[in-house]
Amino acid sequence: MIRGIRGKRSMNRLAAISIFSLAIGVTTSHIAAGAAAQGGSGAITKSGKDGALIDLTGYWVSIVNEDWRWRMITPAKGDYQGVPLNKEGKRVADSWDPEKDEREGNQCRAYGAGNILRIPERMHVTWSDVNTLKMETDAGMQTRLFHFDGSKWDGGTPQWQGDSVAGWRKQLQSGLRTQSTGTGGALRVITTHMRPGYLRKNGVPYSGNAVLTEYFNRFDKDGVAYLIVTSIVDDPQYLNERFIISGQFKREPDASKWNPTPCRPLWPRRAEEEQGADE
Repeated sequence: MIRGIRGKRSMNRLAAISIFSLAIGVTTSHIAAGAAAQGGSGAITKSGKDGALIDLTGYWVSIVNEDWRWRMITPAKGDYQGVPLNKEGKRVADSWDPEKDEREGNQCRAYGAGNILRIPERMHVTWSDVNTLKMETDAGMQTRLFHFDGSKWDGGTPQWQGDSVAGWRKQLQSGLRTQSTGTGGALRVITTHMRPGYLRKNGVPYSGNAVLTEYFNRFDKDGVAYLIVTSIVDDPQYLNERFIISGQFKREPDASKWNPTPCRPLWPRRAEEEQGADE
């Protein structure tokens, strides 16, 4: 599966296009500020399937054109470069033990909502009902439910994918001015009550109190649909500041390459995975 989703040289120019200017049209700081804005003139009151501003359904495959060394192979223990961990976060990351995770049934820690869309994978998006968008991943065989009719948290045991509340956004409030999301609009998803997991496969942690805010934007180029997902993780327990990352996906015509595989605490290290993604 991994070989089929490695970045290609032809995608480099696409990767060079700023995800913020093309899909959201704001800087990183503006997006972070926008994540805190729950209302604003950009809110779409009509929710769910009937109010959809963009079509996210279908099969999508990861484009791994950035952060290859943290995504395609298991990073070394203690390699948390780029993640704003505080002292406690570094302590937890330095104590990572994948064998212990597997013994304790926690092999899916890197497949929770905080990191699942950074895993090399394919995903399948469908409408479960008019107010629930369902996202399935073949990597780890995870299912996320985006609820347009409010939180479904009932106080039970937190799950890997947490409780996600979704809404369509015509515009984002940056705190300074109103920014257009581009053609159509964007989907904003705020996820809470997550089971503690990993921001990277090598034990970089996020806590059960973390809040994940995501913006899903679609654009089409030369007849091909692309999806850009911007993720913002707020977690004062382990992070000094917000952790902002992005992922890109390309739409596929059908399920012919769909390949469900269980959660694995480590990626296998194969020779072909050691080679550059631009090959």
